[in-house]
Amino acid sequence: MDRKNCKIGVFDSGLGGVTVLKRLLKDLPYEEYIYYGDSGNAPYGSGKTKEEIQNLCAKIMDFLIENNCKVVVIACNTATVAALEYLKENYSIPIIGIIDSGAKIAIQNSSLKKVAVFSTEFTANSNAYKNTIQRYDKDFEVTQIACIEFCPMIEKGWETFDNNQEILEKYINKIPDNVDALVLGCTHYPIIENYIKKKFNKIILDPAVGISFELKRLLENLNILNDNKIKKKPVFFTTGELDKFKPTAEKFLGEEIEIYKIPK
Repeated sequence: MDRKNCKIGVFDSGLGGVTVLKRLLKDLPYEEYIYYGDSGNAPYGSGKTKEEIQNLCAKIMDFLIENNCKVVVIACNTATVAALEYLKENYSIPIIGIIDSGAKIAIQNSSLKKVAVFSTEFTANSNAYKNTIQRYDKDFEVTQIACIEFCPMIEKGWETFDNNQEILEKYINKIPDNVDALVLGCTHYPIIENYIKKKFNKIILDPAVGISFELKRLLENLNILNDNKIKKKPVFFTTGELDKFKPTAEKFLGEEIEIYKIPK
């Protein structure tokens, strides 16, 4: 089979990676995508060990490879931190994580060299963004803020929580005044970006912008960019509840989706 016609696998601990997929569909519309949302095992970022996350990610990789994927995008910051290197060591197909893209757009967009990062507890505790940003520019100041409640609330439906504004303000208030940019260091968070914008009026950065550029460059370098000019709708799989996943994903993407429930 011509690898150009194979699929691109995109996975996340749940709904968050849909924000990445939306960007990929915009920038690389003629690729065929499979999305795996592991909502049944979410959240990854609180209460799970590195080894547990690696094992979950390996199971997802097996599924994506069985379904004829040529490249896999880890559309999850926590999974990138915990499992990217592990997966690269154990699988032969190209795998892209999202942390590096987030670090690069932070550097490009912060003139003061002072950024804050909203992320899961696991990502914050790993210092992933701070270490990656400072690897490129050691003069950057990076404030990492673990937003523990965000992922579970977004998975269950952000609008259904009466205290969502109170929770949001709690974390906005942790951002230092001298910061000029905020990185959404969890792919769930762009789903509530409009809420964040109302309380934070400086630059807000979504790492998905950089990852689509990185994916295109990889496909071109490997000569596996799909050259068919036919758009195919992505197919979704989730280990969670369809009635939770489907409406939120459809609302964010602006279209009806084809989705299947699979065992967690």
